Amino acid sequence: MEAHEHQGSQLKYLTVHPDNYDPNKKYPMIIMLHGFGANMQDLAGVAPVLHPTGYVYAFPNAPEAMELAPGMIGYSWTHPERRRDPEEDAKTRVMLNEFFREVMEQYNVEPGNAVLGGFSQGGRMAYACGLGKPDLFAGVMALSAAVFDTDPLLEQLPAERTQPVFIAHGDADMTVAVDQARMTKAFLESEGYQPVYNEYPVGHEISRSLLSDMTTWLKDVLPPLG
Repeated sequence: MEAHEHQGSQLKYLTVHPDNYDPNKKYPMIIMLHGFGANMQDLAGVAPVLHPTGYVYAFPNAPEAMELAPGMIGYSWTHPERRRDPEEDAKTRVMLNEFFREVMEQYNVEPGNAVLGGFSQGGRMAYACGLGKPDLFAGVMALSAAVFDTDPLLEQLPAERTQPVFIAHGDADMTVAVDQARMTKAFLESEGYQPVYNEYPVGHEISRSLLSDMTTWLKDVLPPLG
């Protein structure tokens, strides 16, 4: 697989081409949003695990830079001091919506032939950006993530709520408590969704078992090319 860095109109991003990539083929796309303090390279390692030949992958870089330690820079999807502010989320959605348009046009990805996922803060943004766009995204994946304020999300939900949702969480997560993921699942179910929900005996991380379950889910929701 081969990675390429890009500068979009709103965000930097990394794309990963599958093995034997053919630009004339229409690959399904998996877009993954990294967590707080990470960067666009953080989740790129999942690409060969999920499927090395059947998808094009895209990993945008969050817009807000911050110094985690001397000489160490991380990024946040919203202002670091206002991480759960609905107005901050709204600004980020504008940037991400433009990124979705750009990268899907760049790779000739048709609406509905993509899945949006994210880890931690990125998973929260995947909920915020993906659930309101079932025509664009065949499914939404939220890893170690939760919805903390349901009111802004309710305003975006479509009338038909059949979009597949994959939720994965560690039962020992000390960053985003598993109870918050369970409440998010219950909220989605109360609104008519039927999310696939899995817990794992880990902390705030992506385990091998999670990747295996996510791969199985993806093959059903968005089959790989070929």
